[in-house]
Amino acid sequence: MSDEILVNVTPQETRVASVENGLLQEVYIERNNRRGLVGNIYRGRVKRVLPGMQAAFVDLNLERTAFLHESDIDWPGDDDKHVTTSVSITEKIHEGDDVLVQVIKDPLGSKGARLTTHIAIPSRYLVYLPASDSISISQKIEDDSERQRLKDLLSALTAGKSGGFIIRTAAEGIGEDVLNSDRAFLERVWASIQSDHSAAPCLVREAMPLVVRVLRDLPESEIQKVRIDSRETCRTVLQFVETFIPELVSRIEHYPGERPIFDLYSVEDEINKALSKRVELKSGGHLCIDQTEAMTTIDVNTGTYVGQRNLEETIFRTNLEAAQAAARQLRLRNLGGIIIIDFIDMKEAEHREKVHRALEQGMARDRARHHICSVSPLGLVEMTRERTRESLGHVLCEACACCAGQGVVKTTETICYEIFRELLREARQFKVEQYLVLASQDVVDRLLGEESGSIVELEAFIGHPINLQAEPLYAQDQFDVVPM
Repeated sequence: MSDEILVNVTPQETRVASVENGLLQEVYIERNNRRGLVGNIYRGRVKRVLPGMQAAFVDLNLERTAFLHESDIDWPGDDDKHVTTSVSITEKIHEGDDVLVQVIKDPLGSKGARLTTHIAIPSRYLVYLPASDSISISQKIEDDSERQRLKDLLSALTAGKSGGFIIRTAAEGIGEDVLNSDRAFLERVWASIQSDHSAAPCLVREAMPLVVRVLRDLPESEIQKVRIDSRETCRTVLQFVETFIPELVSRIEHYPGERPIFDLYSVEDEINKALSKRVELKSGGHLCIDQTEAMTTIDVNTGTYVGQRNLEETIFRTNLEAAQAAARQLRLRNLGGIIIIDFIDMKEAEHREKVHRALEQGMARDRARHHICSVSPLGLVEMTRERTRESLGHVLCEACACCAGQGVVKTTETICYEIFRELLREARQFKVEQYLVLASQDVVDRLLGEESGSIVELEAFIGHPINLQAEPLYAQDQFDVVPM
């Protein structure tokens, strides 16, 4: 499979779409007024230490204080995998301390950014770990001889030097000169960070621009073409790849077409579809995706698909297609955390196993860490997916002003009865001549129609006239009772 990367740049935002075989798989959005923080290095000031949570809150001069857990703090005796001892956080850090930290998760919802003091500085082929002294290799490099070759090369290049390294997947097959150049670059970056003595809280080093990060992290062999609709951004990207990924230079091109670049492969339409709860399947079935703060649920339905053999076969075919579609939607919508997929109940264990394998195959190209449990007898699959940035829905949308994100509003009948109760309450408390009810047009129409008899009875009961006035700016569940 090959990726075509489409880059749309405007003065306000940058959007990067990853297209595999003509189908949108991932989209990244970075807005100038709300850039992602992952990878940024700050000098922060500890505001609060909470021993009960084994955590601290750190001021980075952002909208919300950031969260630093005890397990993410360097401490003598921690091994290279950062497995911490049982030392209390109050022995590691104190209120008022200045700490050098790196963002590992963007702020999500009401939560601040997640931090670590285990600084990691990535380049094309290596990740530099100043606090470590070991060399590790990406698990995706499977050839044992190549793993040993790379480790021997880097060990010789770093002999007598401080700091550790992770050899990235992209390093497979590269020579000593390229590896040494990458190592030297990362050590210069770390030296510049150490020499920065700005007062906390402050930003010490900002992560690379979105387009550069995407190209740096994608395996070169999977990128067929990169099309960018901005000449300036195209020049910046070319400068980067000429230095770090020269084999990509011939694949970078400026897109001068009059047709918007995201109209290619219907990327714009796919983004809009990804904001809907319902995902149609080719067979006629569909998925219903609900994202909540606690978890994301995906419900599979046969819909109009009736199959050709029997019910069990129909259910199996629908679930197979749904497994592939669900894997794509998780990447496209960037859904993370706990995910529950409710497949249609399957009687045969063999069918459940095949659906489970189909889901694993669909998730195989997902670069986010994930874990998938087996299909339960009820047809449920529990899984987790790494969440480091806001989902597509949270980036592009906000809670409805009418329903406050609940997805439902009270019926006009319910609002009418609430108005009647409020009128009775007002009549018992105040002595007035008449009442004015302000409500939405639909509620007023119901009061004048189906509930007109109730209004007459209520007027007779309280002994005062009731006037109705439609307010075009009122939501369906908004109303006011004004004594006059």
